[in-house]
Amino acid sequence: MKFGPRPPEEAAGCILAHKTRLADRTLKKGHILTGADCADLAAAGQAQVVVASLDPGDIGEDEAARRLALGAAGPGLEEDTAFTGRVNLYAAASGVLVIDPDAVTAANRIDPAITFATLANHSRVTAGRMVATAKIISFAVAGELVESAAEALRGAVRVAAFKQHKVGLVATELPHVKATTLDKTRRVLENRLRPSGSSVIAEKRVPHTRDAVAGAMAELVREGADFLILFGASAIVDRDDVLPAALDFAGGQVRQLGMPVDPGNLLMLGALDGLPVLGAPGCARSPKENGFDWILDRLLAGLDVSPDDITAMGVGGLLMEIASRPQPRAAAIQGRKSKIAAIVLAAGKSSRMGGPNKLLAELEGKPLVRHVAEAATGAGLSQVVLVTGHLADAVGSAVTDLTLEVAHNPDFADGMAASIRAGMKALSRETDAVIILLGDMPRIDVDILQRLIAAYRQSDPGLIVTATADGKRGNPVLWDKSFFEALSSLNGDIGARHIIADNPDVVREVEIGPAARLDLDTPEALLKAGGTLPQHSG
Repeated sequence: MKFGPRPPEEAAGCILAHKTRLADRTLKKGHILTGADCADLAAAGQAQVVVASLDPGDIGEDEAARRLALGAAGPGLEEDTAFTGRVNLYAAASGVLVIDPDAVTAANRIDPAITFATLANHSRVTAGRMVATAKIISFAVAGELVESAAEALRGAVRVAAFKQHKVGLVATELPHVKATTLDKTRRVLENRLRPSGSSVIAEKRVPHTRDAVAGAMAELVREGADFLILFGASAIVDRDDVLPAALDFAGGQVRQLGMPVDPGNLLMLGALDGLPVLGAPGCARSPKENGFDWILDRLLAGLDVSPDDITAMGVGGLLMEIASRPQPRAAAIQGRKSKIAAIVLAAGKSSRMGGPNKLLAELEGKPLVRHVAEAATGAGLSQVVLVTGHLADAVGSAVTDLTLEVAHNPDFADGMAASIRAGMKALSRETDAVIILLGDMPRIDVDILQRLIAAYRQSDPGLIVTATADGKRGNPVLWDKSFFEALSSLNGDIGARHIIADNPDVVREVEIGPAARLDLDTPEALLKAGGTLPQHSG
């Protein structure tokens, strides 16, 4: 390929290197110049124009990217059309991404103009997520280099789809372990299993002894479990501790004890009668990502996990607060933005209200929560989920005649993140985006929601759309499905603000005025807005 300036008279058939404006039109970068284009450029006084021209045997950027992507794509992937020298690969099903790192590195070392990038090896991915991208830097590449790179990448990327498993759960008990802790542990585990379609078919709560655990495992196998997960009331601290000793006593094998991933060090991997057995570390009681997720996901996808695999996890095994980083260059797939849902958060205890549940306060003749619920149900969305918690029955009865689903959050006292997780759990799998609304913002109406939706559908890559008041970000916020995994893993009471802060390049703002920051948290704010306190006590 030759690149450089030429007189317009000699540029017909060449590729334009930079966007150029004419009096009546704009010629885009990558445009193949026609004779008429060149005549107009000369007439406009352009003495030279920077172009690229292909040599014999060169392959254009789009076709080169397509060949790389098709060469790399193994099972479980689908590709989009080439655009500006880029072709993306997407997961065709939810599962675990499997990469051949040596193949990817080899392809990237063939020529600087040839690049191929992926998510981290063994990442958990959902159907439709972009997992890899082939990008050609120049306008064309020599054909033999493209073929060499495509061959190096042959089958280097695949998605091992999740498989349904019948999970047997053993939870041991000691005096200090509350039943509510075990209840929450099971709910968190069920959420982890949901992407694979797996479920807990039975749970055995037994004393924290070798014999009791061994007996529980045997019972679960007889009841049809094909995967066993053990949660000990006390962490595994030795090879002869209760859980590994129980697996030995039951006739199983401990394959690995401990892993270089933190949190998640105290994990046990084993087998019983050919079935996988996972001894969970204490951190797996939390929905936050930890080493348990890494092993669980691979096993649910039918991938073998060896002791060598586990001991190789140390690099990158120190897990910090990691926000989801979706790919802003992902091209919009036709129909991808069609199904938009809403989650209305209505589970809080209204602690700043000093007693009454603010969502039941009257404003303009109807409960506060109903204002937002009516806006959501009137906006033509694919699904509306109301998350309840504190005084759930009373809050639900305020909207009982509206077309929405109620999702109860039993952990509402843990903070806003628990309510977001509950709402995300209730969403249809076909949802493309979700608007998260606060139940105490009565000035959010149908028009505002439709403006957020329009901004999302018209903006690329606007993957987060947030309402603003005088330029200050507020609520509601619309989230593309790229962030669903991050939203489903939130913890604490700060919501998802940190995800917005970590992804500024995909955030779009819609100015809606004071409604974006008006929430009625205190009796004074409610009364000032013309409302009346509810008679119900908190």
